[in-house]
Amino acid sequence: MIYVSDKAKEKVKHLMEESPVSDKSGLFLRVSVIGGGCSGLSYKMDFDNQKKPMDQEFEDNGVKVVTDLKSFLYLVNTTLEFSEGLNGKGFYFNNPNASRTCACGESFAV
Repeated sequence: MIYVSDKAKEKVKHLMEESPVSDKSGLFLRVSVIGGGCSGLSYKMDFDNQKKPMDQEFEDNGVKVVTDLKSFLYLVNTTLEFSEGLNGKGFYFNNPNASRTCACGESFAV
């Protein structure tokens, strides 16, 4: 399962409403893990409306989250968070599977 905090839910819903996609009914949040960053792996988020055959689909806090199977192995029990303000990070992941993260918080390792 991938979880979504209340603040992240509010921001995702707001961004979905502003999306230029004309048919928002099938829109979901796609989360994936890609190689890169200081620690080796980075998170990627997009809005999408097309599922792929091996996608894993979850719904938490009213937000539909889809990820590919490989990324899901890194994201099990991860919570998408959002922080704003002067020192806010924007979206970030609270990932219990990460053994270390870089100082900027943009990448991780397992």
